Amino acid sequence: MVKVILSGCSGRMGQVITGLVKETPDMEIAAGIDITAAEGCPYPVFSSPAECDVQADVLIDFSSPAVFDALLDYSVSHKIPAVICTTGLSDGQIARLEKESANVALLRSANMSLGINLLMKLLKEASAVLSASGFDVEIVEKHHNRKKDAPSGTAIALAESVNEGAGGIYEYIYDRSGRYEQRSAKELGISAVRGGTIVGEHEVLFAGTDEVITFRHTAYSRAIFAKGAIAAAAYLSGKGPGLYSMSDVIEG
Repeated sequence: MVKVILSGCSGRMGQVITGLVKETPDMEIAAGIDITAAEGCPYPVFSSPAECDVQADVLIDFSSPAVFDALLDYSVSHKIPAVICTTGLSDGQIARLEKESANVALLRSANMSLGINLLMKLLKEASAVLSASGFDVEIVEKHHNRKKDAPSGTAIALAESVNEGAGGIYEYIYDRSGRYEQRSAKELGISAVRGGTIVGEHEVLFAGTDEVITFRHTAYSRAIFAKGAIAAAAYLSGKGPGLYSMSDVIEG
């Protein structure tokens, strides 16, 4: 039985994960970490990682960057592998995560869905061909009006896949207001839309002369991210120190 500590358990994603784990054989949530406990929560909830005294095999984090450092401290000190799903981490926090992976198993992904991770692989291949042929690249991401970070971590991850396939030639441009100049061939535009209850939509456009190739991923439910996080937790449980990714989970 894989025992999980769920950080951000009272949030939307936390509640979805709680429901799905109930239906997952050989896995249970032993405790949660959140400022408040959701009504009817079936496990103990602690307001901070330092207060958590429940033994577990793996930690899933769907909280916020403000909690990250304390959560990483807990993971390292207790030698509990952690699946980090929180987006909006600073460069310093990402650097620290990479450093601490020498001490404990850590998996970080901007997006936990199988489809997005497959899309990243396809974008590398497409970019290697299309960037060399002079195609411009634009990314548009859309999310609900309660999402605080922009652009999304997934949009950045997609941009990095495109840039890797192109040999690192692109500069990311997030805002063209106030710029009266022609688009550079080496700029990769990233635009964010926030509104309503959009779960998540990402579109990558390769625009060439007289033709446009579009890659699009649409999430209709948060369940796809929760299922990915659960699969990652099952994979990471018992693993030795290292920095893992969803590619490792997919490949088994």
